[in-house]
Amino acid sequence: MIATIIYKELFFTVEKKGPTMKAWIGKTQKNRVVIVAGVRTPFAKAGTKLKGCSAVHLGVSAVREVMARAEWLCENVDEVVLGNAGTPVDAANISRVVALRAGFPEATPAYTVHRNCASAMEAIAQGCLKIGAGLAETMVVGGTESMSNMPLIFGEEMKELFATLTFSKSQVEKLEKLTHFRPQWLKPVVSIMEGLTDPISGMNMGETAEILARDFHLTRQMQDTFAVKSHQKTIEAQKIGKLKEEIAPIVLEPDYKEMFESDNGPRDGQSMASLAKLKPFFDRENGTVTAGNACPITDGAVALLLMSEEKAKAEGREILGTIAGFTFSGCEPKRMGMGPIYSSASLLDEMGMDFSEVGLVELNEAFAAQVLANQMAWNSDKYAQEKLGRKKALGELRDDILNVNGGAIALGHPVGATGGRLVITLLNEMKRRKVAKGLATLCIGGGQGAAFLLERN
Repeated sequence: MIATIIYKELFFTVEKKGPTMKAWIGKTQKNRVVIVAGVRTPFAKAGTKLKGCSAVHLGVSAVREVMARAEWLCENVDEVVLGNAGTPVDAANISRVVALRAGFPEATPAYTVHRNCASAMEAIAQGCLKIGAGLAETMVVGGTESMSNMPLIFGEEMKELFATLTFSKSQVEKLEKLTHFRPQWLKPVVSIMEGLTDPISGMNMGETAEILARDFHLTRQMQDTFAVKSHQKTIEAQKIGKLKEEIAPIVLEPDYKEMFESDNGPRDGQSMASLAKLKPFFDRENGTVTAGNACPITDGAVALLLMSEEKAKAEGREILGTIAGFTFSGCEPKRMGMGPIYSSASLLDEMGMDFSEVGLVELNEAFAAQVLANQMAWNSDKYAQEKLGRKKALGELRDDILNVNGGAIALGHPVGATGGRLVITLLNEMKRRKVAKGLATLCIGGGQGAAFLLERN
């Protein structure tokens, strides 16, 4: 496809090429990369149990616990990498702050990565790149997010007033400047809403879900039905103790007197009737996406301990799973929810695998419409031919292998941490069911997708 570009009155053409990102494939690396431990904090709806906990505290809690469960010393870790989307103003490189407060030596380097919803997956990818290349043997990776503590921001008029007051030379000059103040200047800019809006398409993430609902003719009833099932599966998993395996209770800041032990998003008894009472949130007149069939804004953190396979075996470690491969793909920003099918198709094709070989899938439930759209596209020859450059559909993304313990509609989506949660949840369920191959995938705000293929012997 040829695009014409106009720049400074010069005309020239360039060929628009497809994605250039190649899949990272474990068996082609110097070292195979394995996960020996993984844990997360409980997830809490923003403004509830974890609202007093900073993103640093959440990260420290998860990192300390993964080290304790692995019975591994901090000084034996080569590097710490955490994902985070809403950078705290008092912890710019939050990974370094978390590492030091968690007890790692000052000599242990640490850095933070940001790929929106896939930030924790990007941290895992960084671990794979370094261990796979032989640059490290052991790394702590993961993500942390306190969406409760994302700040409110003053608008330009108020910021300008503060600036002029700061540089005023006398009290009289300050009083003169204050006469220009208007109460409406105090209306804040909500940073979390700004962060969830894509500047390229100009759309909030929920608005992109409405596009998918129209593209795939997804009714409100279809989306609400999916949401109810997500809550039901998660509640069942809680009741039989499945999620306890991946959760580390956290002591609550600021007084450290209470222990928070379980996710508070899932609703026992969630029903179609209760969801039907909710009004569309992003398109008030014609919309179908509501607060009930979308993931809630959430706080939480996750940490994993990665090792080279050789190191893990030499130490006699139990291997939770092997990272067989991963990739990131781009897609249309206003249809960012389709990222999973782009990245999954690319990964499986490069690995020479058929989707039928995958026994379990964790696909982040940003919106019910987004998951349902991917399910339909997964099984569509037309979509594969027109969008993916494949002759045939990827395969059937069946309900019985997809998010078998529920997903983010019930649990929530702490942006910087979710990718790690998908990986841990998937590996634990693969172990229970004796499944050899599993796929963890999600959509990424701004129009990307991430996919990780995990294996167990």
